[in-house]
Amino acid sequence: MNKITQLFNIKYPIIQGGMIWNSGYKLASAVSNAGGLGLIGAGSMYPDVLREHIQKCKKATDKPFGVNVPMLYPNIEEIIQIIIEEEVKIVFTSAGNPKTWTSYLKERGITVVHVVSSSKFALKAQESGVDAVVAEGFEAGGHNGREETTTFALIPMVKEQINIPLIAAGGIASGRGMLAAMVLGADGIQMGSRFAASFESSSHDNFKKTIIGIKEGDTQLTLKELAPVRLIKNKFYNDIQDLYSKCPTPEDLKALLGRARAKKGMFEGDLEEGELEIGQIAGLIHEIKSVESIIDEVIQEFKNASKDIQNITF
Repeated sequence: MNKITQLFNIKYPIIQGGMIWNSGYKLASAVSNAGGLGLIGAGSMYPDVLREHIQKCKKATDKPFGVNVPMLYPNIEEIIQIIIEEEVKIVFTSAGNPKTWTSYLKERGITVVHVVSSSKFALKAQESGVDAVVAEGFEAGGHNGREETTTFALIPMVKEQINIPLIAAGGIASGRGMLAAMVLGADGIQMGSRFAASFESSSHDNFKKTIIGIKEGDTQLTLKELAPVRLIKNKFYNDIQDLYSKCPTPEDLKALLGRARAKKGMFEGDLEEGELEIGQIAGLIHEIKSVESIIDEVIQEFKNASKDIQNITF
């Protein structure tokens, strides 16, 4: 077993990203049943909905699973309490200071992982006592770091600074991507976009079909004044760019964003007015598949690519 499979007691060092409106219990349990670590995405769930998904996930799998918690969530105290009450053993935190909840969770026997976008924040996470970090590069979909460091550069820089297990994220959707990340120093990978385009993802079919039609250059990072987010270029994205041409204030951008844009796009399937979050790697995703087949393909390609590397000569 490597550091990640040992830490989580899983078969493969593959983590499913806790994506809003994509990561319900069906996706999390399917990933765990297939040998990875599934995560329920609490960021798009009211507390009572999260409790329901945790309970259903327990019934759907006897394998380890976790919950991803954005720490800027308005009901964070209630969310944390539900996680403890439901005896969830793994928590991934993001979008906040890891010192806030790490000790509290670890004192209750919970394994804690924090998502970072730089070696600076990876060090802070390590100092806070987390068990591992996810280093997520600029290619990733959804909310992103402000550093704009790509995964290929980020992973070895983080590896140089920390001594706890390292999970690579951003731009990984294949066995070759997994191998590249691990050669660069990662102990495992986290995939989001690839699992968003699975049958078990809780997102709308319209969104899934859009993902598999994405080409290079069809996504862009925007809204940096609020919270950087990588979006598919649609009408809503174009409206943002039109507003930028008028030198908007953050308040103007917030007014355009409004409420529930991500839900409208990814969960309800409004491809024009909705916020469609996906990573650059979507350009390599051409088919909606089951979680089991996705993981099987990634592992087989990883093994084949490992053999190819051994045959490289100079």
